[in-house]
Amino acid sequence: MKPRKHKRKESFSVLLISNTGHNSRQYHISKSCLRLTAVFVCLVCIAFGWLAYHYLTQENVSIAAGSNREEEQLDLAAQLDSMQEMIRQLEEEKEELANQNNALTSENRALLEVAKASMETDDAEESEEEQLSDVQADDDAFPSRYPYSEAGIVSTKYSQTHPYVSIETQGKGNIIAAGEGIITKIGSEDEYPLVIEVEHGNGYKTRYMFAQETQTTREEGEQVRIGDVLAAITAQNEQVDYQVMFENEPIDPLIVFEAKG
Repeated sequence: MKPRKHKRKESFSVLLISNTGHNSRQYHISKSCLRLTAVFVCLVCIAFGWLAYHYLTQENVSIAAGSNREEEQLDLAAQLDSMQEMIRQLEEEKEELANQNNALTSENRALLEVAKASMETDDAEESEEEQLSDVQADDDAFPSRYPYSEAGIVSTKYSQTHPYVSIETQGKGNIIAAGEGIITKIGSEDEYPLVIEVEHGNGYKTRYMFAQETQTTREEGEQVRIGDVLAAITAQNEQVDYQVMFENEPIDPLIVFEAKG
């Protein structure tokens, strides 16, 4: 018979001695069991390390995400402030444009009123000229003749405050009827020693107002023709104020002269 070889099993003995008087115990741990225990401990350590790493990584990600959120919030706050500033500027520009629009509207209204008044004035002048043209069919009655037989000087022109023209005579001459008509008045008024009025018909009347004593051979109710002498001028630099009335309202004699052409 062949002798059998016995395998040796290495083991470790652990003796637990009690200090309280109890029985002591001895444990036998094989080498392979010890190795498994060491491997298990290593695996536990590795698992613990991996969990710790994963936890720390998540924590860092959370911190970074929180930091990013704060930065985003700051950016949003800055954008909001910028938008509010832009809105404020737009409101100021809107108010300024509204003020400019109101100013332009007021200016346009003023210009329209001026234009309207000018158009009304033009219409009134055109109407007056049309009325003048209508009466030109009767040339003799229309008071279109210059009232002085000589070249007198017009010292004061017609205006609203001066509703007649003042003629300064040069040497001798005659004041003549500007058109055919009837003498309706010979008298005096205030600073005029002699005033002669002639009705021409069609709403026209002429007045010859002498600023100094002057004699006339005419009488009230007398018919005169255009160019007939109303009064004689016997001295230089005498003043005669000449007035044309249409429907009892004074008008510029120059308009009558221009209407005659």
